[in-house]
Amino acid sequence: MDIDQVRTFLAVAANGSFLEAASRLYVTQSTVSARIQNLEAYLRTRLFVRNRSGATLTPAGKRFLRHAKTLLLTMEQARHDVGLPGRYRATLTVGARIALWDAALLPRWVGRMRTRMPDVSIRSEIGFEEDLMRRLTEGTLDIGLMYTPQHNPGLQVEHLFDETLVLVSSDPGKPWPDENYVYVDWGPGFYAEHSNSFPELERPALLANIGWLAIQLVQENGGSCFLPQRMADEITAAGKLGKVPGSPQFRLPAYVIYSSNADSGEYQQAVDILREVVAEMTTL
Repeated sequence: MDIDQVRTFLAVAANGSFLEAASRLYVTQSTVSARIQNLEAYLRTRLFVRNRSGATLTPAGKRFLRHAKTLLLTMEQARHDVGLPGRYRATLTVGARIALWDAALLPRWVGRMRTRMPDVSIRSEIGFEEDLMRRLTEGTLDIGLMYTPQHNPGLQVEHLFDETLVLVSSDPGKPWPDENYVYVDWGPGFYAEHSNSFPELERPALLANIGWLAIQLVQENGGSCFLPQRMADEITAAGKLGKVPGSPQFRLPAYVIYSSNADSGEYQQAVDILREVVAEMTTL
């Protein structure tokens, strides 16, 4: 099994077609077929069922899908690490929810790490809790930041700070809820508090899984949504939206997660710098 076989398997699974996968990978269809056949021979099982409508995963193929994604990511990270210039002694991969990257918090952290740890290469990524936790457990992510972590053996979960979710609107003086209210999925804690605060509220017609998307919808179409105070301050200062006076605020804890067994000095220094940046920004 080689990396091209894994990459080809993922392309076929994503596109549901050997022909489309060949087009995306810039190889011939016969090359795609040969790679899949060799991979199936190595795994001793059939991964796809081919028919007129394309190619669908077999039960074994579905089980292999998660492993294939991890294999590809691990190989790419290994290639990155091995290929680092000699001036770098280590690399760190950090991932977080997109809202935590917003409004300077984590970009400032990465910038300070580069200043304090110039001989460490840093890979920055965006993800959701399920994917971030899986990769932390697998060891393909070094440090993760999120709102609703799982407490898995071997991982240290540390509370960093509490976000404050506030309601912003394209027309703050308009009666709320408005017809274009966008419910943002900030996790189960927010869902519970939101339901308790608005027990009579019907299920909103608009839902978004990240705050950034809700902002785009509200700015383009009008409406309202709950955002972390950091993001809300930035967007209201620019005059794009306004805070709704008298609206409830919700607490949203943010956490950093890393390996409990990490004895690398880079891990500890990175987390120490993160605590420092959070302390500065939460006291402003």
